Amino acid sequence: MTDSTTLFPVFAEELIPGGGHRSFVLKRGQLLRLSDIEGGANVSLTLLNANEKTERLNLPDSLKCQHTAKLTNGHCLYSDMGHVLAAITADTCGWSDSIGGILCAEEVAEKYGQGRYQELRNGFFRNGTDNLLVELGKWGLGLSDLLMTLNLFSRVNVDDNGALRFVPGNSNAGDYIELYAPMDTLVVMTALQHPMDPDPHYAPRPIHLSWMNADASVAEHCRTSRPENERGFINTDRLFA
Repeated sequence: MTDSTTLFPVFAEELIPGGGHRSFVLKRGQLLRLSDIEGGANVSLTLLNANEKTERLNLPDSLKCQHTAKLTNGHCLYSDMGHVLAAITADTCGWSDSIGGILCAEEVAEKYGQGRYQELRNGFFRNGTDNLLVELGKWGLGLSDLLMTLNLFSRVNVDDNGALRFVPGNSNAGDYIELYAPMDTLVVMTALQHPMDPDPHYAPRPIHLSWMNADASVAEHCRTSRPENERGFINTDRLFA
């Protein structure tokens, strides 16, 4: 795999601490690299059309149209309008979970303890629901807009009986995932442990973000991986015709 940072200059970088959250518009033609610094990271993420925020990530369609049960390099993340919100152009850990969702405050307290601000100050225990709602609120959105989330860097297996099993160690220090935006995409994310992570201690890992301006060819293998993706990119390109 060719390292995209050798092809496209990085024009911005940011560290999201464990428990942190961010939102921003990944503009058409931009490439975002998310890097796991320590290993064992998880990023809960949702995507929306930055110019029409009623259009948002649809994970069932993303899986169904690509005939896959996992999302990794070569796959596309589709909206509910059949547009490609982002293409996964690189993935060194090989699997991102579309099943596990996020935890709310009550579930975090039950799993990890209270972890209140009054005692822990900025180290208080955060939860995915509130973190993503804080970011959505910055764009005039709310609880009704928090629908589907993808857990980058995490893997959940389904056994023969239909039981779900979290797979520890799916991502190691230095692993990264890259998302290319063929349209203006609102990215909303938080760096928290996966809901099914069996670790009883609250210990979310940090994530490093790098932005690049990329050529569309970086996503060509995503476009051509399936006939459905070719149609998805054409449908997306029409937005800018």
